[in-house]
Amino acid sequence: MTGLTFVFELCEWIGTAAFAVSGAMTAIDRGSDLFGVLFLSVVTALGGGTLRDVLIGHLPPRMFSNFRYLLLAAGCALTVFLLARHFRGRYIKSEEKIGRINNLFDAVGLGVFAVSGARIGFEAGFGNNLFFTTFLGMTTAIGGGMLRDMMTREIPFVLTKRIYAVAAITGALLYSLMIRAGTPQAAAYAAGMVITVAVRLMATLFHWNLPKALE
Repeated sequence: MTGLTFVFELCEWIGTAAFAVSGAMTAIDRGSDLFGVLFLSVVTALGGGTLRDVLIGHLPPRMFSNFRYLLLAAGCALTVFLLARHFRGRYIKSEEKIGRINNLFDAVGLGVFAVSGARIGFEAGFGNNLFFTTFLGMTTAIGGGMLRDMMTREIPFVLTKRIYAVAAITGALLYSLMIRAGTPQAAAYAAGMVITVAVRLMATLFHWNLPKALE
């Protein structure tokens, strides 16, 4: 394994853990039991990548052939569940603080997978299609969260509040443009992740929202 490959894999581990924690917190907030927390956490962490793999024809999706990420997501979900159950009173009282923590984890996962999805699009031979690599990045980043929300009968967060998909599109597009311009992989990867996380967190901090028809 080369140094760059190790960095990519490490980032994906971090992104998987971040989305798994975010998914578990959301599932707990919506009243899910242990299985529900585990399942929704895994879906949040790996669902977007599964949709991406289907789109590029990578079958079976990596989720079903590389169990390390599945085990990591499940382990993170179980840890969050046990902590929330053990510290039940504190967990309920700290809802606002936990929401901020959840948002941070979500932003990190969004940044990692927006760029990772675009990179895998390049590796699959679609580097000449800027729209498709950017779309793959967005799908990888937001697909799991959308599946989770639909499973819990919620309108997907990405469709209703804050700059979310736009942040993922920005990071994936920046990465794709930098790679096509000949920028080293590491620099393009870092830039794409940083801009995605920054846009996502600033949208939360300053309450940025896209306009709605009836507001």
